[in-house]
Amino acid sequence: MSRHVAIVTDSTAYLPAPAMERHGITAVPLTVVLGDQALEEGTEISARSLAAALQKRRPVTTSRPSPETFAAAYRACAEAGATGIVSLHLSAELSGTYDAAVLAAKDAPVPVRVVDTGMVAMALGFCALAAAGTAGTGGSLDESVAAAEKCAAGTSAYFYVDTLDFLRRGGRIGAAQALFGSALAVKPLLQLEGGRIEPLERVRTASRAIARLEEIAVERAGAGPVDIAVHHLAAPERASALADRLRDRVGGLAELHVSEVGAVIGAHTGPGLLGVVVSSR
Repeated sequence: MSRHVAIVTDSTAYLPAPAMERHGITAVPLTVVLGDQALEEGTEISARSLAAALQKRRPVTTSRPSPETFAAAYRACAEAGATGIVSLHLSAELSGTYDAAVLAAKDAPVPVRVVDTGMVAMALGFCALAAAGTAGTGGSLDESVAAAEKCAAGTSAYFYVDTLDFLRRGGRIGAAQALFGSALAVKPLLQLEGGRIEPLERVRTASRAIARLEEIAVERAGAGPVDIAVHHLAAPERASALADRLRDRVGGLAELHVSEVGAVIGAHTGPGLLGVVVSSR
């Protein structure tokens, strides 16, 4: 590794593999527990396998990486030549991943700055790319952290889900909030706010909800420049169509990523998820 500042994130960033390789970013995997099997996200369980399990009502839970897993990642970065590490993770409101990273950082062989981005999915991924871009041009540890924090402040994430049941079961949204989407024929739109998943709007049908999701993303993008990510779980056609419309409508679009979320986020949202992340440059 030629960069003196290494970037570590976790598997919920859902960064494209070429981008991770190009910037030398390390992703520490979270774990999905399916029945009595504990499987690493990204290597041992796919989003499609997860979606199939959820559709069959099989019990699914998730867990953070262990501090030992983070410690091994930090040692590997140091052995590859890093003199400092920026470790960027999904919201501490949603997972204990940040806490595990903080524990591991105390005994790391080089300085580690652990950052709770308050983000998840490509909202986290864009923060990792911002930090890596700064580090790649010779930026210091503090400058790389500042780049990630600036990116987080300029990033918004919005989600459509078919049902709030999975978020309620996983404890990521309260019972009172779950009532927000419980009425017959009402589809919920959600947003990432303060590191938490919060209700945004209720729309009568799935098609209208997706149209409203598009409008919100276009309004948030404004004149740009912005990067956008479209996420889905078991809904590739919906995601592709939405991405095409955003490509046509967002004049200041710089980069557009379309990807299926991994098993950890999928376990809490359920099949049918459609999300848009808008990140100002």
